Parts: sequence; structure tokens; C-alpha cells
Amino acid sequence: LIFFFCFSIFSSISQTNEVVPLNNLAINETPRPISSVIFEDFSGNEIDLKDYQGKLIIINFWATWCVSCKKEMPSLEALYQNKNFKNLQIFPVNIEEFNIQKTKIFFDKLNIKKLEIFFDSNLHFVKEFKLRAVPTTILVSKKGEELGRIIGEVNFQDKEFLKWLLKYD
Repeated sequence: LIFFFCFSIFSSISQTNEVVPLNNLAINETPRPISSVIFEDFSGNEIDLKDYQGKLIIINFWATWCVSCKKEMPSLEALYQNKNFKNLQIFPVNIEEFNIQKTKIFFDKLNIKKLEIFFDSNLHFVKEFKLRAVPTTILVSKKGEELGRIIGEVNFQDKEFLKWLLKYD
């Protein structure tokens, strides 16, 4: 009985103290539920984050003037095309004022072909996630809960990160 008790305590501790694959990734000890957030696609159509429950979601907040955003966007594109992920949805959200031409040029210069562009004109995401800087990446579980966030630039092709992320796909 004592063995079982000790085993259950230590196994629960190891689950909450999981190894963080990136130094700028903060994992939530308790995933935080996310309310319904409405944002826009490239054509101005409304997208509701709740419609994507059941998928692993990456929301990457960026801006055309952001040097770190430029550096990480090609690796985000490569992650989006990674065939190992079956339930992954990526939303690169431009937090600037809605400007189709400017954002299209940004993606074209970086040779981003598959990722779509999204906007948060009404700053719903900024309010929901209390964003402070770009780039910021929010990781959302299939249950619609924030698993964690990455503050600052990241290589989305980092092998340890990919291995960790696959556990949630």
C-alpha cells in the first residue's frame, strides 16, 4: 500500500515537471481554458477558434516590422508542411492593422507558400492572451486549452521541440 501511494505521488509529480524542449517555452502546469476568439482570414472572413477543437493549434503572432518574426516564419512554414503531424492547425496572426498588400509582400519575400495569413483587427487575441510582444506563439491542446507559450523567436524545426509537440498531435 505504501509503495502504491509513493508511486502515485511521484508519477503525478513527473507529469507536472515535464522537460521543456526550448528555453523560451513556458508550459502551463494546468492547461488554461480558452474562450471563443473570433479573428479574420486573409479574405476578411470570420474564424472562430472554437471551431478547431480536436486539433493541436499553434497561434503565432507576428508583424511585418518584426525582425525575429522574419527569421522564424520559414521554420513555421516547414512545421505546417511536416507530414508527421496529422491534427495540426497553424494560425499565423498579423497583429498590425489589416493590410493585405503589406502582409502578402512579407510572405512573398520569405517564400511562404502554404501558410495562410490571419488578422486580429479587433484585438481579441491580444486581450484573451494578454500579449506583450511579438513574436509570441500560443500552443493550444485538442481540448481547447492553452498548453503553453513561446515568447520570442524560435526554430520550429528544433528536433526536441518537434518530439515534444508530437505528443499532443
